[in-house]
Amino acid sequence: MADFVPAAGKPWLLPLYDPLSRLAGAGRLHERLLEQAGLRAGQRVLEIGCGTGNLLAAQARRGPRVVAVGIDPDPAALRRARRKAGRAGAVIEFRQAYAGDLPFAGGGFDVVLSSLMLHHLDEAGRDRALREVVRVLRPGGRLHVADLDGHGRWGALAPGAFTGAGLVEVAVTGRGRAWRFGGYSLFTAAAPA
Repeated sequence: MADFVPAAGKPWLLPLYDPLSRLAGAGRLHERLLEQAGLRAGQRVLEIGCGTGNLLAAQARRGPRVVAVGIDPDPAALRRARRKAGRAGAVIEFRQAYAGDLPFAGGGFDVVLSSLMLHHLDEAGRDRALREVVRVLRPGGRLHVADLDGHGRWGALAPGAFTGAGLVEVAVTGRGRAWRFGGYSLFTAAAPA
């Protein structure tokens, strides 16, 4: 797989990632994404590009209890995520992997989450990641995404990217502004039944 963008942009900035994320309002964006996902107890949930584990930790704090797995290619971010989850008593599995090459059998997840990650990928990488999401979702399983508008290597995330990967029921479910991140959109889509 190709190189990845570290959680804070540069490896040496990782200790600043969580404080800067809080300052930039990522927590509010995570809450909106989790509200949209409406997770239910016992569901198998995968977050692609989990970074230091903030979204899955927020889910663990708010409940219900789900079977949570986070993947990220950055081993330093994953070490931080594991420490935070352990301190909070949250049961979350973190694995080193790329979104475009998920190490899971097909149809094993009810929900896939992505927060502020897809804009880091070029078009080919994004398409590969979305095809992998379709593969690992159970039939009818849902993808929930929060990402930037008009940023990154390929600009605004468009519904056509989801349908091109084989997802159905694609919808933009919200738009907003978060200080420092600028505009963002929330999306949902489903794996074919």
